[in-house]
Amino acid sequence: MAKEKVVLAYSGGLDTSVILKWLQEKGLDVIAYVADVGQDDDFEAVRAKALATGASKVYVENLKEELVTGYILPAMRGNAIYEGRYLLGTALARPLIAKRHVEIAEIEGARYVSHGATGKGNDQVRFEFTYAALGPQLKVIAPWKDPEYLAQFKGRSDMIAYAEKHGIPVKASLKKPYSEDDNLIHISHEAGILEEPEFRAPEHVYSKTVSPQAAPDKETTIEIHFRDGDPAKVVNLDDGTEVEGPLAMFEYLNKVGAENGIGRLDMVENRFIGIKSRGVYESPGATILWQAHRDIEGIAMDKEVMHIRDMLTPKFAELIYNGMWFSPEMDFLMAAFNKSQEAIDGTVKLALYKGNVMTVGRSSPTSLYDRDLSSMEIEGGFDQMDSRGFIRIHSIRLKAHALVLRKKQPYDWRKLRN
Repeated sequence: MAKEKVVLAYSGGLDTSVILKWLQEKGLDVIAYVADVGQDDDFEAVRAKALATGASKVYVENLKEELVTGYILPAMRGNAIYEGRYLLGTALARPLIAKRHVEIAEIEGARYVSHGATGKGNDQVRFEFTYAALGPQLKVIAPWKDPEYLAQFKGRSDMIAYAEKHGIPVKASLKKPYSEDDNLIHISHEAGILEEPEFRAPEHVYSKTVSPQAAPDKETTIEIHFRDGDPAKVVNLDDGTEVEGPLAMFEYLNKVGAENGIGRLDMVENRFIGIKSRGVYESPGATILWQAHRDIEGIAMDKEVMHIRDMLTPKFAELIYNGMWFSPEMDFLMAAFNKSQEAIDGTVKLALYKGNVMTVGRSSPTSLYDRDLSSMEIEGGFDQMDSRGFIRIHSIRLKAHALVLRKKQPYDWRKLRN
């Protein structure tokens, strides 16, 4: 009788290697799935390790292009930033990884999918909400929420001993200082020595960006060209390099950003499940792109459209963070954001210097900026006398409010704001 199949999201690290063997010992046919979302891994070595650990088949899927076009750029159109700071690197990659996970399970005719996310973190919901939305027929095996698994593995020492028993090579040690998640958008560092929020992350923690102090003493000047809100070309004005194509552009922005010490962030954030966690992030390319996109909107986007979109942006970022990429509310917001990006065209010039991204100019063929109207030197068709009526109309409610207060208490203008 054929064994039941389970597709395991596999990284080659200690956790998923132990889970692979554990699932096999439960009598399941384990198919390993490795998602290449831009992390610095030797994927052939990961494939070989999965097979040596007991996987019957290994899928290594290159998802980098889709990550940029289907997730990074849509998030940028809504200027998605969680809690005003975090550029959502892990949160944007997880729904893509889970989507392909569902597709492979369907290809293989598997009833089960499995992942190595813990019961304390955000990734469990990002994976499992996507499974529910795209593969509701699938059953999820989440070992870190399984009483039997938790009883067997009370900590990393138990996992390392289990790996040694089964001949699984591991790089982990009992003194590993922190954990990381790496992809095209960022690398995150958390846990271990970083769990003390007042402890400054030492320089050796950072691996994607140079220290701003060690960055070049000369600024790098680039232009990003936008068409309908999306980047169309990146030009280095110092050496003449021109890059086109979504993935190539994003990789280039990562390169020049990293060289200039851009995109470092140290914050305490609120996880979906209610736990606060400290994360140290490096997001060089996304930091540059988000700022450039916001700036081109300033010259080419209608004021009221911008203000309504900005009201929706925090909710958009929260939905991404909470794993709701494939949800009806996300479809609704995405349609609005895509509409807002029509005719957001033009070029933004940026100076990159020692951790800073400085916008130094912009131009747009769809510009709504009128120099004559805004000038302090030129009349420009704007009759300043019209402002009298504008102020008079908008003052009506303020005067009415003041009169009501006067009736209720003796007039004291200093108390009107209390």
